[in-house]
Amino acid sequence: MTSLFDPRFPLAHTGLIGSPIERDDRIQRSPETLWAARMHPGARWMVLDGLNPLLAEDGTDIAWLRRSEVPEAAVEVYLGLEDGSPRFAVAASAAGLPGTPVDARRAAMLMDDGRAAIIAQARSLIDWHQRHSFCANCGAPTEMVKAGYGRNCGGCGAEHFPRTDPVVIMLAIDGDRVLLGRQSRFPKGSLSALAGFVEAGECFEDAVRREIREEAGILTGRVAYVASQPWPFPSSLMIGCFAEALSTEISIDEVEMEEVRWLTRDECIAALAGNGSFTVPPPLAIARTLLETWVAATA
Repeated sequence: MTSLFDPRFPLAHTGLIGSPIERDDRIQRSPETLWAARMHPGARWMVLDGLNPLLAEDGTDIAWLRRSEVPEAAVEVYLGLEDGSPRFAVAASAAGLPGTPVDARRAAMLMDDGRAAIIAQARSLIDWHQRHSFCANCGAPTEMVKAGYGRNCGGCGAEHFPRTDPVVIMLAIDGDRVLLGRQSRFPKGSLSALAGFVEAGECFEDAVRREIREEAGILTGRVAYVASQPWPFPSSLMIGCFAEALSTEISIDEVEMEEVRWLTRDECIAALAGNGSFTVPPPLAIARTLLETWVAATA
């Protein structure tokens, strides 16, 4: 009997996942425990300068600093435990610190073994705090609670928590062809999976069908979940899927898309190898995971 937990597809690598950080709910609930974590001799801090992480001099890992090295920070959040030692992130200037602030996407492409997922966690939390200094309910100032995993309003007592915006990203499949497209803001010659935000009161399967219909005029039926990926730009959760094409005639939404095409498996294999007629997203992106997974599953 097939296990319910056997992988449905031979899944390719997905970036920004597999963090070595153990998120520790106990510290979030106790200010005293949080204080003790900050005093721990193994505690270390990641600096985000303009949401760009400070990397070590060799550029292959996060520059984890001691408490005494960290400048005064506007925002500090607790990330969790790594090998039993507390890890924090702060929003602060990197001037004069050992290491180099690097664009978060580039930094994530340099990391391995789940290190990029730490950057995703820190960046999403810091960005949320910087955007939510005031209560959406009454407009009064809010203050950080739960070690950075919430904010409370002193005016009306409302509780606020970091948001995650679900986005579906998908390949419509027609036999040995998949549907790829490009918005005008992306370089000519590049193609990727179609994507869009899940709307209020909508399941992700319906969002997949709606987005493909709206952007390309293609009707789809069955939807298969493949994988997910946090995308901290600023706070999305990408939900990767395959969708069964029920029609093939493309009708582009020219407001959303500049180009949409059906591509064969052989064309996608060539593009993934770097010698195709078009370019595809880098290994960090779940769009590439979807392409690689589809190619492997149809071998």
